[in-house]
Amino acid sequence: MSSVGMSSLSDEIVLCILHYVPVSDLLLNVARVCCKLRVLCHDKTLLTHVCLSEEYTASDLSVRHVLKQLANQVQSLSLSGCYWLSGSTMEHLARCRAIKRLDLTGCRLTSLRLSRLLDSLSCLDALAFDVAPGFNSAQLSSKAVDLLSRLSELRQTLLTPSYGVVPCCTQLRRLALQFDIPDVTREGIGVCCQLMVSQSSVPHYQQLEEFSAKLAPGEVNQTLLLLYLAVFSVHVPERLRVFLVSIPGPNPAHWPAATPLARCLGNHGSLEALQLPRSWWDSASLERALRGNSPKHLSFSRCPALWTQAFQSLLEGGVRDTTRLVSLNLSATSHGPYPECRGMRCCGEDHLVAGTMSRLASVCTQLKHVNLMHRHYHHKSTPGIDNGEPHLCASLSRLRHVRSLALPACALSDGCSAQHAGPVPSSSLLRGLRKAPRVGLQIYKPSEAESEPSLPRDSTSGLVQLLAGCPLLETLELIGPGFISTLPRLERACIEPRGMCAWARGVGDSHVAALQALPRLRRLTVAGLPGIHKGTGLIPVAKHCPNLQALSLANLGSLKVMNYTASLLDTLRLCTQLQELRLEQPYLSANASFFEALSCCSRLRRLCLISRSGTFDPVATETFVARCLSLCVCHIFMGGTLVACRTLQKVLIDRFSAERPALSVVIFPLQHEDLPLVIRETPLTLLDKITLFQSRVAQTPLLLTPW
Repeated sequence: MSSVGMSSLSDEIVLCILHYVPVSDLLLNVARVCCKLRVLCHDKTLLTHVCLSEEYTASDLSVRHVLKQLANQVQSLSLSGCYWLSGSTMEHLARCRAIKRLDLTGCRLTSLRLSRLLDSLSCLDALAFDVAPGFNSAQLSSKAVDLLSRLSELRQTLLTPSYGVVPCCTQLRRLALQFDIPDVTREGIGVCCQLMVSQSSVPHYQQLEEFSAKLAPGEVNQTLLLLYLAVFSVHVPERLRVFLVSIPGPNPAHWPAATPLARCLGNHGSLEALQLPRSWWDSASLERALRGNSPKHLSFSRCPALWTQAFQSLLEGGVRDTTRLVSLNLSATSHGPYPECRGMRCCGEDHLVAGTMSRLASVCTQLKHVNLMHRHYHHKSTPGIDNGEPHLCASLSRLRHVRSLALPACALSDGCSAQHAGPVPSSSLLRGLRKAPRVGLQIYKPSEAESEPSLPRDSTSGLVQLLAGCPLLETLELIGPGFISTLPRLERACIEPRGMCAWARGVGDSHVAALQALPRLRRLTVAGLPGIHKGTGLIPVAKHCPNLQALSLANLGSLKVMNYTASLLDTLRLCTQLQELRLEQPYLSANASFFEALSCCSRLRRLCLISRSGTFDPVATETFVARCLSLCVCHIFMGGTLVACRTLQKVLIDRFSAERPALSVVIFPLQHEDLPLVIRETPLTLLDKITLFQSRVAQTPLLLTPW
């Protein structure tokens, strides 16, 4: 029997295979193999819509060659997150005169270079780019301004107070804004947010249908957002169907036009997506906005005052067609004080009710993304006695189509061990009232490791029901209520431990091991689980989830020692498909054994290690980077000295940057006072992808219009 080779396959099958090959490899390598592949690699089905966003091996020279070959075919091109490309490479985009959609988010682009680029792209309809310090819209040519006036979509990442090109875009239908402006400069000078407001510089939103804004922490970002929204006080666009505003922090600035917006959205009946800060609307405004609409995405993150009305609208006919809802975010905030409830059920506003979630699952049958992070669910169960109350996991198991899910850790507990749990660590507010330790002979107190085995362990019956009912789950986040990462956005690291929910303490290795029942699992986050003892549950997950590509572990088990090192190393040896790893543990030891196990993850592309008292082996780190050829992002924030960190960082950059164009190495002491400056200089796309801990479930403000 003759063997079957690539040349024996039909063109249709070969094209399907080539769809999975990076475009740069496709045009620069595969196309040179033979005449047949050369023709197929230039097929319009492969080159009409091109994404180079995560092709870390693409150098400036290779990208220029690719752009030369794409010139007459590409219509949609994304270079989003290509922070390593030089500004001169951006000018080669002028060859691609047929481009209609262009994403340059994270690329180096000045106002003059943007003007020259727009002069050549007469077919452009959608644009995404960064407004960096020094940007001046007055430098745009008249031809560029004329093109901008015809754009229907614009996405701006604002790194400095500016309107960018929004005032020039008079026909916008979709506008997405990301605000990432620090309150102070690197020199410690406050950033001024006063903009020149005139008739020619005020944004125009007459044709606007979609508006989204995502803010980083800071007063400047909130002030600038209100300037962008000032026009809404005069006129709310009649066709508006998407309004998404995400503002972090406990006290978002008030917006006077919020009430007219609710009235307008309710009257139109075409609302598709909605997210607002908690202080902008009350229950009556939300009810008015949802009445008669059929939204696809709803986010009431950090809005406890609106949760009751949201459930009423979804369950009692306030929404016209609940089956259209695809994404729902009901997450709470992690900054509030935790109510230390043990023997009795917590009935606060952040407590989930299994019966309500069951009704929600029965009416919102097409939900694919659900975020319940930082909420609480305390299932009261007595062994041998059926109290008749369904478990929250049993209610969520009715979401047959769910793809991504974020749950509080206590939601997995069956409630057996929580009734016998010891005292929950008190909050830091009461620390000053504690008795001082006695000098001399101390009273013996059994350690956690000695006392814990005597406690009854939770069963996993509720979790098993959830996993059986959601076979399509690809992204799962299990986060302990109140968990806060030690790596902040623009401030010094927080080292104060927080109290932990007693029900979350009962979630341990057996619950993690049960996740092996998810064969489609691609992204897994487990954070803030003190009930993890040896981490043995991670091993079966690595064995039975072959598609696992991203793993994030933070503050598992005791925070005084790292007691799951052995299981972690065994897990890493099995994660052959892993591309992204984020570890955050107070006493992480990145020694030779750790990096030897990590070397088995041959496809690893992004690595982030965070440990306030951890250590790293410089020689082992360098050896690992040399062996892991795919690694292009290495961020380590530990407890070493500044000299040791800078020395290792320089060694890695000098040795590997030539062969890895996108190499990003950041090694810095976690508790150093200059940490905010280091974070600020790190490419924003990498901060959002791996470095900063954040949920990625039902966080859709900038993803409704794919590029």
